[in-house]
Amino acid sequence: MLLENSLDNLLAPSLRKSIEQNLGKATLNKIEQRLMERHGMGIAQAIKDFYKFDSVLREFFGAGADGLETKFLQNIIDVKQQKKETDNWITIKDQELAKIFLESFADEDKKAIIDTVLDESLIIATVLEHCKVPQTSGYRKINQLIDNGLLISNGYEVSTDGKKIKKYETIFNNVKMDLEKNMVVVKIQLKKTSFQESTILNVIPN
Repeated sequence: MLLENSLDNLLAPSLRKSIEQNLGKATLNKIEQRLMERHGMGIAQAIKDFYKFDSVLREFFGAGADGLETKFLQNIIDVKQQKKETDNWITIKDQELAKIFLESFADEDKKAIIDTVLDESLIIATVLEHCKVPQTSGYRKINQLIDNGLLISNGYEVSTDGKKIKKYETIFNNVKMDLEKNMVVVKIQLKKTSFQESTILNVIPN
């Protein structure tokens, strides 16, 4: 099952741009047409369920799809994955993607929200209570973090009236930001589950 708000949400917009730069619009349009025929979805949706995109890409390029997919990903991130969770680091090279992290951590409310759910998953109401963030702006900022892929839904809490309320946590354990040659370099230590649940990182050789 495709998990919403996963690491793939974070990578998808930049990956789509990288794919178009490498293949060109004409080829991308043909791939999108085939995706609609086979799976009833466009490029943006298929990238978040990368197994489907991969299967159509192989129709066009055969075994050459491996090299292409690696190239797509290398344009936006470097991956260092080892067995221990402490080694699950990715370096973000795409500046638009790096900007999402930079802006999120520069916003005091968003940073407080991230810090609150770094080590445990919580429902939104509890997060806002801990952070002492106003409800209206707090919900908006949490939704932005979810849409950007920095927060992921992880389980439920059952309310007193029996309703299931989603809990959220970060996709990472740690983030480092540096300035190198006038570029922002963001390194993310992913949670093991973020690696395991990413269809992009599972399909593309790294």
